[in-house]
Amino acid sequence: MKPTYTEDQTFTGINFQKTPFTKGEYENCSFINCDFSNTDLSEAIFIDCKFTSCNLSLAKLAKTAIRDCKFKECKMLGLRFENCNEFGLSFSFENCNLSHASFYKIKIKNTHFKNSQLHETDFTECDLTGSALDNCDLARATFDNTNLEKTNFTTAFNYSIDPEINRIKKAKFSVPGVLGLLNKYDIVIEN
Repeated sequence: MKPTYTEDQTFTGINFQKTPFTKGEYENCSFINCDFSNTDLSEAIFIDCKFTSCNLSLAKLAKTAIRDCKFKECKMLGLRFENCNEFGLSFSFENCNLSHASFYKIKIKNTHFKNSQLHETDFTECDLTGSALDNCDLARATFDNTNLEKTNFTTAFNYSIDPEINRIKKAKFSVPGVLGLLNKYDIVIEN
């Protein structure tokens, strides 16, 4: 079967659990209020697409290409971004819930996360160089051997980062948030 190519289309309110998702290449498309939860998006290609108020929780991303895509107000629980096609992998997130997602071992330099919830998200061995986590809740997120050089954490909160096992050179932190770099020492800090 020949893969489909779709350009400049808007998809609104589609539940892909009831209407099968057509695999193929989507360029400059908008997906609004669509339900992709548990949908197999393997080997699909998304270029310059916008996802607004969509549910992508537990979607399968094996070899999925996501290039210059924007996710806004999306529910994206448990997504395994490390399964994506790494070529050109780039995206931004605004007002999204990425809890329990995994960015294990992928290079996502200069990625912008804004007003997003990243509870228990796995950034192990990820390259986040130059990224921004603007007003993001990182409660119990995992940073282990992660490259955080030049990453902006100034408005992020609830993070715990061990500077001894992560690269944090020139990363930016705010005064109250920097305490998240001391959690491993189990010390009491008072005003």
